[in-house]
Amino acid sequence: MKFSCQFVFLLLLINLNAVAQHTFSIAAVDSLTNEIGSAGATCLGSEDGALYVSDIVLNVGSINTQAWWTIVNQNAARVRMEEGLSPQEIIDWLSNNDNSAEGGNISDRQYGIVDLNNGSPRSAAFTGVNNFDVKGQRLGANYSIQGNVLISEDVLDDMESAFLNTDGTLADKLMATLQAAKRPGADVRCLDLGLSSASAYVRVAKPTDTSSDYGNLWLDLNVWLDSGEFTGDPIDELQRKFDAFTQSVSISESLQNEASIYPNPTNGKVTIVVGETPIVRVDVYDLLGNLMDSKTMKDGETEHIINLQDLVNGQYILNIQYAGSNKVSYIMVSKLD
Repeated sequence: MKFSCQFVFLLLLINLNAVAQHTFSIAAVDSLTNEIGSAGATCLGSEDGALYVSDIVLNVGSINTQAWWTIVNQNAARVRMEEGLSPQEIIDWLSNNDNSAEGGNISDRQYGIVDLNNGSPRSAAFTGVNNFDVKGQRLGANYSIQGNVLISEDVLDDMESAFLNTDGTLADKLMATLQAAKRPGADVRCLDLGLSSASAYVRVAKPTDTSSDYGNLWLDLNVWLDSGEFTGDPIDELQRKFDAFTQSVSISESLQNEASIYPNPTNGKVTIVVGETPIVRVDVYDLLGNLMDSKTMKDGETEHIINLQDLVNGQYILNIQYAGSNKVSYIMVSKLD
């Protein structure tokens, strides 16, 4: 009976701090594509329930701030990343400069941070001792997984296993990571509901993205129970939206087959050969997402010349836009003297 009373007390305490407590998430990068991602879930059913733990600094890295979350600490982490601090240096700074004005202190926080670091990813995590059990973190070179208020350590172990063993894109790996966490009470506050969580999100930024505000990334999906748009587990609803998104991407990729480029690598000019679907515009981006050149195509042309001679050696992304479609495709080209 003593254990039951303690457990009821814990649940009451969690509910009192519901606005501040968050549960399982992953921050990760792909050093080959320079994509940056984040995914997570929690037993808060509001639109920003799980979503606001995520902050992505375009072309740099991903920051997840959870447990006793505050906007001041999250913004401070972003500033430190923009200044060039490593993930561990950011966490050290946050530990030494914790903002307690909005409640809690560094012992109540949980962080997971990853950056691209010019193709050599770095990660770091922090779990304060006052986080509610079960709590913990799992780290790899290009990912940080963290959770609190979990039903068991298996949630973290299964998330890590899924991320490491799932083939496909960074987006595929992030979605599989959330699916691996899904079980009744993954966030223990949702156990009585028979759900893993009450809100969930998955986000991926590409090098060509220009804004990390919510809804503006290449992939930016968010679901929450209070929306009333679905019943059942939010991670399953997120999977349905994710599947619809990947289907639309596959259509875009099929359009890419309508065009080819040569030579690649090139020492200057690149020729784009058009298939059945005409292209109307080609934008050239560097791997940091900076627009380097843009060319509007003339009707009826089957070959288009893109001149990279004035660009420094390196890799660039051709963003190809097709006539009569809002789909685009991406082809990477290497410029070498």
